[in-house]
Amino acid sequence: MKDCLHLNKRTMAAVVTIVAIVVATALFLSGRGQSINANTQRGSGLASKSSPADPAVDLSPSQLNSIKIESVGSYAFPVEKETVGTISFADDLTVDVFPAYQGTILKAFVELGTQVKRDEPLYTIKSPDLIQAESTLIGAAATYELTTKELARAKDLYTTNVGVPQKELEQAISDEQTADGALKAARDAVRVFGKTNADIDRMIASRTIDPALVVRSPISGRVTAFNAPPGLLVQPGSGTAPYTVANVSVKWMLANVIESDIPLFHLAQPVQVKVMAYADRVFKGKVSKIYAAVDPNTHRVTIRSEIADPKDELRPGMLANFVIRVDGPVEAIAIPANGVVREPDGTMVAWVTTDRRHFAQRVIRIGLRQDDRVQILNGVQRGELVVSDGAVFLSNMLEAPPSD
Repeated sequence: MKDCLHLNKRTMAAVVTIVAIVVATALFLSGRGQSINANTQRGSGLASKSSPADPAVDLSPSQLNSIKIESVGSYAFPVEKETVGTISFADDLTVDVFPAYQGTILKAFVELGTQVKRDEPLYTIKSPDLIQAESTLIGAAATYELTTKELARAKDLYTTNVGVPQKELEQAISDEQTADGALKAARDAVRVFGKTNADIDRMIASRTIDPALVVRSPISGRVTAFNAPPGLLVQPGSGTAPYTVANVSVKWMLANVIESDIPLFHLAQPVQVKVMAYADRVFKGKVSKIYAAVDPNTHRVTIRSEIADPKDELRPGMLANFVIRVDGPVEAIAIPANGVVREPDGTMVAWVTTDRRHFAQRVIRIGLRQDDRVQILNGVQRGELVVSDGAVFLSNMLEAPPSD
């Protein structure tokens, strides 16, 4: 009995000892965990959105010179659409210069690419219609001259009482008036061909015709097409025009956009154009036409814009990148593009701080981009301090192996 009682006391002592050890161990681990958590919170300097799991780095005073820090603010992002298209001459500012009458080309005065002014001569043709009109003019002038002399003679005889009947005088007056009307009509007919009054008077005086019909430029611009060899038979509006003149201070841009975006586009929307030949230049214009038909194969719609090109630098056929502003600006949280790092797995991250010494990496989601600013959809809040330049430096530090 004494042995059993002694054994129970020894067992109870052992149990008490084990319980004491377990409790002490638990208290020790709990205290150590609280100490680690406190140290982590003090050292990370994370914002309220950060978690203890966010990667963090500390920078020395000398390393701080490698980065820039700024407060997260807002930026007005314009809502734009980008697409690719081509440059062309403006068809409504381009004229095919045909002669008004049939004829064969006698001489061309200007070459391809020449800048011409309105009413400047381009070429001449030998026109049968002009020859006929000038022949009629010379005949009418001769008839008028003859009837004028006959009227003067009849008046002279009538006033001297030689015996010229009244009827003969009236006939002479009528003939002279008819000839005068015919001459005026003949002059007008020749004037239609572009001949001046001086030209007409010279033809009448010399009794010779001038078969050269001068064809002039109807607008000021540049000769963009030329097909006027001497002897070529040309007709009004038929075949290839001898000359094409275009106002090159305005070009067209033709871009194809997907049909689902059609509701976003409207006339007069501002357009910005860039071409490879002038990579640092932006040409400005506006939407001038949205075509009605949708291409059944590509399901795209053609949009035409007028682009100002006062120096005639854009060339038809150039590939161009078009940016069309389809809506007003959107106010959104944004940070500089140099503050955003793309991780190998595609994740976008930024670096935040509260004390400008301890930096935590924060996963973000981005949206629009404009003028080196990136819209932040979530991940950082307005007013937080972020690394605005040098974020890659911090990410590289995080990935670098610790030094011995």
